[in-house]
Amino acid sequence: MTQSIEAGLQQLRLSGMAAELAKQSKDRKTQESSFDNRLSLLIEAEIMSKDNRRITALLKKAKLRYAQATLEDVIYKSDRKLERLQINNLANCEWVKHRHSVILTGATGTGKSWLACALATQACRHGLSVLYMTATTLFDNIRLSQADGTILKLKRSLTRQSLLVIDDLGMGGVPDDLAHVLLEILDQQSMTGAVIITSQYPHKTWHDLFNDPTIADAILDRLIHGAYCLALEGESMRKIKARK
Repeated sequence: MTQSIEAGLQQLRLSGMAAELAKQSKDRKTQESSFDNRLSLLIEAEIMSKDNRRITALLKKAKLRYAQATLEDVIYKSDRKLERLQINNLANCEWVKHRHSVILTGATGTGKSWLACALATQACRHGLSVLYMTATTLFDNIRLSQADGTILKLKRSLTRQSLLVIDDLGMGGVPDDLAHVLLEILDQQSMTGAVIITSQYPHKTWHDLFNDPTIADAILDRLIHGAYCLALEGESMRKIKARK
């Protein structure tokens, strides 16, 4: 009978309940529980299974550089200037829901990209859609889409996310012919979702990345206003991990 029920649950795509039923069939103590208790465990297992599948799908679509990065693994060394309270406040992802930005700056190796991915993972855990890409990849994609006439499609794919992560902004500056497209993307995203930007350059110097001061002002206004700005310091995390 149990096998027949398991098969029916699988057919109904209730794999979480099927797995829990199989588990219960091997646990005499659970079998002696009331019907309501066993049903509650089945429902709880299915909800958890669906949540896990949804998070897995969101993480896969996010294409994070550091797919295993989580906030639980953040290293709070004093020289990093990372405050545990500030990270804990970001962990509830209310900043994403309220369409704020997170700006992560610091020298090479200080863990900007890793922390960005950890915050993005947390957003996925909260059921929010995420897309990660480096600034170089973003600019390459913009140029390709302009060439083949799919720029509108690209803009829609970028700005329909709850969270857009642009990693390593500023390497090589921002190409003059793409600055206005970046502005359009960030303008739309500021109305529909949140942004994480990482850069080696302090955000107060970002104006120098643009040759057009008008576009620079517009972009910085959308990014910096109401943003959480974290300047990472300390020794290269790569060197620390290499010593271990």
